[in-house]
Amino acid sequence: MTPTEALSQLGGRATWSQLRRVTTERALSRAVREGSVVKVGRGRYVLPSVVGHRQAAARHTAVLSHLSAAVEHGWAVKWPPTRPWLTVPRKRKISHRGLEVTYRDLSERERARGVTGFVRTVVDCARKLPFDEALAIADSALRAGDVTRDQLEAAARAANGPGATRVRRVVEAADGRAANPFESVLRAIALGVPGLEARPQVQIADAGCFATVDLGDVRRRLAIEAESFAHHGQRDQLVRDCRRYTELATCGWTLLRFTWNDVMRRPAWVAWAIAACVAVQDGQPRPLPPREHGRAVAG
Repeated sequence: MTPTEALSQLGGRATWSQLRRVTTERALSRAVREGSVVKVGRGRYVLPSVVGHRQAAARHTAVLSHLSAAVEHGWAVKWPPTRPWLTVPRKRKISHRGLEVTYRDLSERERARGVTGFVRTVVDCARKLPFDEALAIADSALRAGDVTRDQLEAAARAANGPGATRVRRVVEAADGRAANPFESVLRAIALGVPGLEARPQVQIADAGCFATVDLGDVRRRLAIEAESFAHHGQRDQLVRDCRRYTELATCGWTLLRFTWNDVMRRPAWVAWAIAACVAVQDGQPRPLPPREHGRAVAG
């Protein structure tokens, strides 16, 4: 995997140790020399577009907000922003060309720092972004310890106007136990499957089986795993997981495994696969798979 691809999957910002799990040191050094990756501090790397967002905010005397603010805070996102998200005071007008602009009153602290605060950033993203993208950001903010559940719940109760219902839905589902946006997006998909009660990082101690799975419905004995190349990059990790999956099957657990590409780029197929498994467990007809480009997806 190239450093640029790795950074994109990690949300546009990553540490040296995160990148070294999926790419080589030589490739990372070359990417920095060529400018496709920018080193912004000791062991910290970003995509060039992320650097440009801070410059755009300064140029327009605005503050970074929404998706750009999430990346600025160091949170992992589903997709790095392709254009700067800026917020400016209500009475000032700027050109929207190449920008995502919001007009709103700003606090002195936000103007001084040039970025919206932690809680406001989570709420802003919940209002504007698709559910899965907003959930990944809320999960990451909780995981980083930058916000607490109490803070988010208070903000959700206070939310009103357009998008308030979306804010409450994201906050209700947010969980800092998700390890990364990959797991967050997979959970967002699973939350849309009727009859499924999947929780993140479920610990299983059942009939001699001991394991922790990315998502699990204990009542259904259904485990759902987000399978990343980085996690299985070493032979011993692959062997350990194969044994774990086999043991779960012997204990009566059904295991569904999904790749990053399918979760991020084929969510309809992932949702169908989970729903089909639930239907079979309930003795219901298996739903037809989704269609892509006019052809049924076989999986």
